[in-house]
Amino acid sequence: MMKLLSIAIPCYNSEAYMEKCIESLLTGGEDVEILVVDDGSKDRTAEIADAYAEKYPTIVRAIHQENGGHGEAVNAGIRNATGLYFKVVDSDDWVNEEAYSKILKTLEELIRGPQTVDLLISNFVYEKQGASRKKVMQYRHCLPVEEVFGWDSVHMHRGKYLLMHSMIYRTKLLHECGLELPKHTFYVDNLFAFEPLPYVKNMYYLDVNFYRYFIGRDDQSVNEKVMIKRIDQQIRVNKLMADVFHRCRFGNNRRLRNYMLSYLDIITTVSSIMLVRAGTEEALGKKKELMEYIREEDRWLYRKLRYSLLGRAANLPGKGGRKMFVAAYKVCQKFYGFN
Repeated sequence: MMKLLSIAIPCYNSEAYMEKCIESLLTGGEDVEILVVDDGSKDRTAEIADAYAEKYPTIVRAIHQENGGHGEAVNAGIRNATGLYFKVVDSDDWVNEEAYSKILKTLEELIRGPQTVDLLISNFVYEKQGASRKKVMQYRHCLPVEEVFGWDSVHMHRGKYLLMHSMIYRTKLLHECGLELPKHTFYVDNLFAFEPLPYVKNMYYLDVNFYRYFIGRDDQSVNEKVMIKRIDQQIRVNKLMADVFHRCRFGNNRRLRNYMLSYLDIITTVSSIMLVRAGTEEALGKKKELMEYIREEDRWLYRKLRYSLLGRAANLPGKGGRKMFVAAYKVCQKFYGFN
């Protein structure tokens, strides 16, 4: 019997926290398959994955591969998924049991309905270490609630966008769009949340706080110091997203185009702020080179990004301009509670 939902857990040296993640997903029972992808770990990750697969042979599958990075672990999950829908849950995150139950019930109702739903959207919660107040990323003011809708009904505010944590794709759609995330590259979750979108026709938003996104470890990829260290990988993803946008043929689908443009604007701003924060001439050269790459690829896209509100802020002239850009970033950082 085909599973309703395949859930891939990319794991690299995850022995300290992966069991909490797996345990939270086991409550889905036989409706789910849990694909624990051991990405060449050097600790007990493989042993833990095998133990769960042995204990729950009809639910958990352990996949072992040479280290290829987070993107290749997600690729392995997509290749091996047999469920109708597909979700990624990182090994240091977990899900809420009550919301999980509603997600599965909703998916079951949708597959029995008259319309195919390509993307199910739910909320996620920033479980920031040491924070007493949890920031919830929800979309009730941007999307219709608990009904099937298309891009014409999407009203995303500026600065609001979907992340991998909020998305469950139809598995066959991921195969059809040929999604292949790059190896040994961080920040590919942005590609996962971006590249398949032109194939998405119908969506459904469930206003539940499903995914719990842990944030605050010193070695976490979204830690600012780590991002600056890995800035070349952020730039690579940024360029790949620009390539995807350039190849898209939007036709009359202006809402999709505008959403993807806004998302790309945010990612380009993130790249810019990290390069400015790096504070070196080399980094500033890379910032200029990124925009030159986009201009050579697509002049229309370049103008849209360069002269947007965020683009203008990112390119304020001189040291004073860069200081103003960083100050604005810090305000946003405090308001939204991200690293």
